Amino acid sequence: SLGVLFNTGAGQHILKNPLVVNSIIDKAALRRTDVILEVGPGTGNLTVKMLEKVKKVIACEIDPRLVGELQKRVQGTCLANKLEIKVGDVLKTDLPFFDACVANLPYQISSPFVFKLLLHRPFFRCAILMFQREFALRLVAKPGSKLYCRLSINTQLLARVDHLMKVGKNNFKPPPKVESSVVRIEPKNPPPPINFQEWDGLVRIAFVRKNKTLSAAFKSSAVEQLLDHNYRVHCSLHNTVSSLLISSTSVFCGLHTDFCKSKKLILKSLMYQSFSKREIPENFKIAEKIQTVLKDTGYSEKRARSMDIDDFIRLLHGFNSEGIHFS
Repeated sequence: SLGVLFNTGAGQHILKNPLVVNSIIDKAALRRTDVILEVGPGTGNLTVKMLEKVKKVIACEIDPRLVGELQKRVQGTCLANKLEIKVGDVLKTDLPFFDACVANLPYQISSPFVFKLLLHRPFFRCAILMFQREFALRLVAKPGSKLYCRLSINTQLLARVDHLMKVGKNNFKPPPKVESSVVRIEPKNPPPPINFQEWDGLVRIAFVRKNKTLSAAFKSSAVEQLLDHNYRVHCSLHNTVSSLLISSTSVFCGLHTDFCKSKKLILKSLMYQSFSKREIPENFKIAEKIQTVLKDTGYSEKRARSMDIDDFIRLLHGFNSEGIHFS
């Protein structure tokens, strides 16, 4: 590995301190039967130690030169047949089955990789990941904290996140410009019963200006246009479903006249009521409907920086129950 010129622009900072490597492996609580996913194995300092303890390591590496270094390192040893190397961009490939993920990640893929992991199925047990210090602190930030952001709340919706240890820049070769931290991520299983695209749509709007009140954040013309479009689509679908139900009910009742006479009238009445509820009046303004939902839920004057997961769940429910959707 001494002959390799590392590409720091691609996040190639090799973890060289064996004490830090061992500490990461201890915190991962590896089992003999584990299949481990590693991203950015570099020259294999972490990989080789894990191969001694687990059933298999699947290492994803984009740089063919480092793939060669890794292969050389295990060649002719009993560890070689426990290592599978996938060459390519991990963000553009389907993840394999794995029990745990342990990695010194290239820092520029941190955010997309975390969400690729958290939306991966079947569930994995945990991930022990090295991140840039500030990114790690954002992952674990709580409401009211300066670093609390969309990344914090989205990650904490889907997983339990813990900051495990700080790692100084001199533990890497070449040393990065920033300090690092190791974080444990354990996906919530079962996951919360929430449509993540809907959730993220709401959170994205709220955190664009996290210090603004929600009332102000939702007054953006781009936000109003998006929600107006979604509302009209939702109403159109709702009406189509209602009219189909009325039609099929009429057919059913026509076949069972004696049984259905009274119920037919009640059911039709209810159907037409729900149909008319979603009729959009000519003078409809989405802005007024949005502000009404914010007031009725009590979040009009709240700011995203101080709202927790339960707050956003209640707010999302308030919007959805009025036919306002975010995806």
